[in-house]
Amino acid sequence: MKTLALPNTQLTAPQIVAGMMRINSKTAAEIQELVDTALAAGINFFDHANVYGSYEHECEELFAKALNWTPSQREQMILQTKFGIVSKNGPYFDFSYDELIRAAEGSLKALNTDYIDIILLHRPDALVEPEEVAKAFDELHAAGKVRYFGVSNQTPGQMELLRRTVKQPLIANQVQLSITHAPLIAQGVAMNMTGLDQSISRDLGLVEYARLNDIVLQAWSPFQSGFFTGPFIGNPEYAELNAVIDRLAAKYSVPAEAIATAWILRHPANWQVVLGTTSPVRLKAAAAGADIELTRPEWYELYRAAGHVVP
Repeated sequence: MKTLALPNTQLTAPQIVAGMMRINSKTAAEIQELVDTALAAGINFFDHANVYGSYEHECEELFAKALNWTPSQREQMILQTKFGIVSKNGPYFDFSYDELIRAAEGSLKALNTDYIDIILLHRPDALVEPEEVAKAFDELHAAGKVRYFGVSNQTPGQMELLRRTVKQPLIANQVQLSITHAPLIAQGVAMNMTGLDQSISRDLGLVEYARLNDIVLQAWSPFQSGFFTGPFIGNPEYAELNAVIDRLAAKYSVPAEAIATAWILRHPANWQVVLGTTSPVRLKAAAAGADIELTRPEWYELYRAAGHVVP
């Protein structure tokens, strides 16, 4: 498993992250098997959020109960969680000091840990007051309850607004990316082409901003064809793309999921891929992509087969 040194941290992390969004459908034994499979593949980074589950903190709680870890086992893992989404009377976003502290304390208790390695603000809050975020981050960091901080689904401008006040580096931004859902990358390739939807900027140069500011990008939904519209792997609507994926999978002797993962990791920005699967088999299959480096022609062939324009 390839790793990267997360900038502005003391963490060395795998390029694959195991997402725990759907584990509330699994038994404790199944959760343990999923985690054991991840660890065997070199994945010791687990992504959570306080809203994952049928009630707040459910998946965090199930994760900790299934593992029942010792302090030494906990130290071998990187735990990341996200908060800022409020489902009660919502959903809506709340980055106020009171809500961030309340959610952090809830996650610490649910995860049965004294500290969380990374917290991300879960999507942007239109009513954000950066001073309140800074106050919460300072308190959590000073108390040793959270080591590092980041965001998800935020534009460069939204991050700059926070960075003006927040003292701690924003080390990561978790965003949606797959071969078929790639406006973050595709817009730049077709920049300034009139009459082409691909050329419309929807992220305001986020990938370049992250590279310039040493911010790790974490790709969620790496197999989704769009915004929760179903996977593209094995989907007859993406026959041309799957033909290329299958040919490359045969060439590298890996499952199709590994090629989809490798496509993201071939991009020179610091990427991690967040896998949301609860299947140990699929997790292992996708993780194999971290050890493949596609050639430039192969990367662009997949890109074109997904329907993106190369002018």
